[in-house]
Amino acid sequence: MEDAPVLLARDARGIVTATLNRPHRANAYDAAMLAGLTGALEALAGDGGVRALVLRGAGRHFAAGADIDWLAEVAGYPPGAAFEASLATTRAMQLLNEFPHPTLALVQGAAFGGGCGLVCCVDVALAVPEAVFGLTEVRVGVAPTPISPQMVQAMGLRQARRYAVTGERFDAVEALRIGLVHEVVAAEAIEARLEAILAEVLLAAPGAASVAKDSLLGANGAKLDARAMALLAHEGWVQRASAEGREGLAAFRGRRRPAWTSGTGNV
Repeated sequence: MEDAPVLLARDARGIVTATLNRPHRANAYDAAMLAGLTGALEALAGDGGVRALVLRGAGRHFAAGADIDWLAEVAGYPPGAAFEASLATTRAMQLLNEFPHPTLALVQGAAFGGGCGLVCCVDVALAVPEAVFGLTEVRVGVAPTPISPQMVQAMGLRQARRYAVTGERFDAVEALRIGLVHEVVAAEAIEARLEAILAEVLLAAPGAASVAKDSLLGANGAKLDARAMALLAHEGWVQRASAEGREGLAAFRGRRRPAWTSGTGNV
């Protein structure tokens, strides 16, 4: 289905490509996209024929975070449903981060909020020089709690603290410097570079690669249990439902500055 929010394709080598497919919304995710991604990751995790997963975004952008219209809908949910919506994001990130096969991402355009979180969750991240990143949630009154463990794992606590509290955007060179991406590759060369890395992946014994990844995550406290996921989701929806969260959402949708920026510079 070409209009599905996540498109899956598998080649003869066992390389699966998952394409985030809401280009008209800069691949911002909603409930349907999260469900599609979660379902794909759950199904593919136990598939011994999968050798690697490549994550892409359709169109100009990789992923611009949560869809603002979906967030507006979620804002009207009762607490239990709001928590479940937040948990859906946390679950998708956890599944991608702990996916048992090698994972790669190709990043172009915007990778904001949860889109940046997806980049944090893969084993190998490649970006074009024009890519722009940001943990932008605080600019709209919410907190990036569903992706906070993976942020720290990808870029370290020091850098995660900076970008999570400022919400500032940064370029691919900075993303490379702080360890968020592994390589910055010109757009015309990135497909060839991806194929070169996939060729290296295919030289690795799949079982050994899976054990190595699981061991690295487990030994370094990078795997989430149900309690930790529930806490992250709870923190996320509570802030989203706060006065700041409601004001930030209204300001974004109204194309105005939120109240807390009165007298300040850029937002």
